[in-house]
Amino acid sequence: MELPAVEVLIVEDDLRIAEINRRFVEKVEGFQTVGIATDELQAKEQLEILKPHLVLLDIYLPNTNGLDILQFIRRHYRDTDVIMITAAKELDAIREAVRSGAFDYIMKPLIFDRLQETLLRYMDFRRELIRLNESGTIDQSDVDRLLSGTAKKEARSETAYLPKGIDKLTLVKIVQAISHAAEGLTAEQVAKMIGVSRSTGRRYLEHLVSLGDVYADLSYGVVGRPERVYRHK
Repeated sequence: MELPAVEVLIVEDDLRIAEINRRFVEKVEGFQTVGIATDELQAKEQLEILKPHLVLLDIYLPNTNGLDILQFIRRHYRDTDVIMITAAKELDAIREAVRSGAFDYIMKPLIFDRLQETLLRYMDFRRELIRLNESGTIDQSDVDRLLSGTAKKEARSETAYLPKGIDKLTLVKIVQAISHAAEGLTAEQVAKMIGVSRSTGRRYLEHLVSLGDVYADLSYGVVGRPERVYRHK
């Protein structure tokens, strides 16, 4: 299915970085940048005028927080999707972005291959939405295909064969959590983020370690025994 170009608004207060992001976007076939906003006022004005399909949104902006703009978009522009591109590494920020409906959360410095992978997933997601809208009917397989399209390619490949006790959807959530945490996460932190027990989180993390897609280091705190910290390769 041939889709019209995805129109992208970049919200970034550093014009140099915004220009890099624009060039990256336009290297991916099927995407075009329609605007660049450097603050909240410009972002809201351009959202109203341009009504873009997709916003690349920073968190650190003058006199506002990008997460507030994300929530504004969710309330007023339901047909506009958001990808966070930010230097913010706080778990609370990641959690809030995911809960508020961000399609993805990419940490700076932006790597083209990482952005391209997300944009191509987004294109697949839009294509599937349009197909379902035109068909007028939807069943469970359609829902599964639509949701699986939002998971990263590596997450889908990791679930091709799963041992007993490893659930596909839980594994995908854990892969996404780990990939968004530059400093790594403990089993307890992962468990809290996705709502499972610590032992369950550890079991899934060790499964990922066995696949070679995650590695673990020992972190020595001030008191107590050293704890395993998991990082995505």
